[in-house]
Amino acid sequence: MFSRISYTFREMWASLRRNFTLTVAAIITASVSLLLFGLTLLIQRGFDNQLSQWSGGVELIVYVQNDATPEQLQLIRDALESQPNVIDVSKLDYLDVDRSLAEAQRLFAGDPETLQLLNRDNIPTQFKVVPNTSTSAEMLTQLSTSWGTLPKVQAVAFPSKQIEVLSTLRSFIGIRLFLITSFLLLSAVLLIWNTIRTAMFARRREIEVMKLVGATNWFIRLPFMLEGLLQGLVGGLLASGAMLLFNANWTSGVRAFPSESGFGAFVVTGSYPSGIVVAIIGLGMLVGAIGSGTAASRFLDV
Repeated sequence: MFSRISYTFREMWASLRRNFTLTVAAIITASVSLLLFGLTLLIQRGFDNQLSQWSGGVELIVYVQNDATPEQLQLIRDALESQPNVIDVSKLDYLDVDRSLAEAQRLFAGDPETLQLLNRDNIPTQFKVVPNTSTSAEMLTQLSTSWGTLPKVQAVAFPSKQIEVLSTLRSFIGIRLFLITSFLLLSAVLLIWNTIRTAMFARRREIEVMKLVGATNWFIRLPFMLEGLLQGLVGGLLASGAMLLFNANWTSGVRAFPSESGFGAFVVTGSYPSGIVVAIIGLGMLVGAIGSGTAASRFLDV
């Protein structure tokens, strides 16, 4: 068993050395395509962070001062629910201090100065309002003005145009980046496929002898498949490192922007980048397995 494993890895390294140029080209193509894939996920996450406070159809947010009493909060809720023909009362959502702080952590991840100023004693709570589909922007503007005069209401946010622009931009960028990534991933598969085909063709006489002495197809095929898998793995590791460096550089750059720039929510922190790394490496290995597995099966009878 050990001798077979040793033979498999020895032959894999020998094949990599013989086709060094093709191997490097395949790894570079795979890493670039996987890097674009990871950056696409980061960009989409940034837009999701920016739009998170407006998810679920929310188009208007009533910010309430932190020291509002339960009676004052109920007064505001009653005023909002008194317009069932304008808003969807069943979707009216109140974010208390804890939920407002959690959302602030996400929205101001790229603006630590603002985030440090927010705490349990001063962060405003908020009512999130979902209007009915038939409600016009003019009606919401009028209501936001009247709701702004209620006791303890700090502000009423109604950025309908900005929401529409961000949503459109998210779709516009995301679709195009995914298309470019798909074409590059296909190129990586074809390059790995061509590398394995070339390696098998160069060893066609050796493969014939091995089959004559009783070697199984899987015994012959395995070193070539591991070669493609390794190319995809290395491409995934390179792409993951580049993606993490880009994200760290972007995060430090955004945090140097003025707090009013509006880019703070486009910073992606926490465990999400680590999840992207796992996805990139897994996809890289899948690309390598597809390219090498197809070539090793197609050109076994050389």
